[in-house]
Amino acid sequence: MSGHSKWSNIKHKKGREDAKRGQVFGKIVKELTVAARLGGGDPEANPRLRLSMDKARAANMPKDNIDRAIKKGTGEGGGVEYEEVTYEGYGPGGVAVLLQVVTDNRNRIVAEVRHAFAKNQGNLGENGCVGWMFASKGYMAVDAAAVDEERLLELALEAGAEDVRQAGDEWEVITDPAEFEAVRDALQAAGLELQEPGVTMLPQTTVKLEGKAVEQMLRLMEMLEDNDDVQSVYANFDIDDAEMERIAEGG
Repeated sequence: MSGHSKWSNIKHKKGREDAKRGQVFGKIVKELTVAARLGGGDPEANPRLRLSMDKARAANMPKDNIDRAIKKGTGEGGGVEYEEVTYEGYGPGGVAVLLQVVTDNRNRIVAEVRHAFAKNQGNLGENGCVGWMFASKGYMAVDAAAVDEERLLELALEAGAEDVRQAGDEWEVITDPAEFEAVRDALQAAGLELQEPGVTMLPQTTVKLEGKAVEQMLRLMEMLEDNDDVQSVYANFDIDDAEMERIAEGG
């Protein structure tokens, strides 16, 4: 998948995930708080909270931290009031960029996001300018060497998946958001290790980047994700595998 999986692979090769564990915890706490505030503190009745708790456990967040964040959202824990904001804009080469933000200071975050775009040959746009280019989907990846296509198709489609497609050395499984948990659970029950399972925003079209624009785009992604208020960044760029390897290795 363009943008989503390639950026994830680059981050993995650079060791960025492990290096910023504290920041990851902070973002998950905000997501748990907002999910609980909007849908209540019972994960059985709140799918968004359930997925947020899964993400927290996958990151090895202590149970006490999870419980405190949920109580803050339901009004039992007091503390800061967060609000959700979506920002849209264009990166270098006309790449569509969609951000999901949870913040306690809208004025601060919009200034920081605008600065990141401007510094990397992009610009912050109006709401709705690129959102139509993305669709909410369940997503998970499986190592292509771990299962053959026929077996994965059988497991995934029977559980309710929309599509299974190959992307390099991975199979990507796409679902309707409502079917994500059923498909994830079925694949895990079959003994498959899933990479990046979650509900995400998938681009419907892509923009091919080359040369300097690749580095500018990846720097923009890095700046945005490094912001504590930015929960998720989605973009529809595509770069070829050789260029991706060069960048990932610091070339």
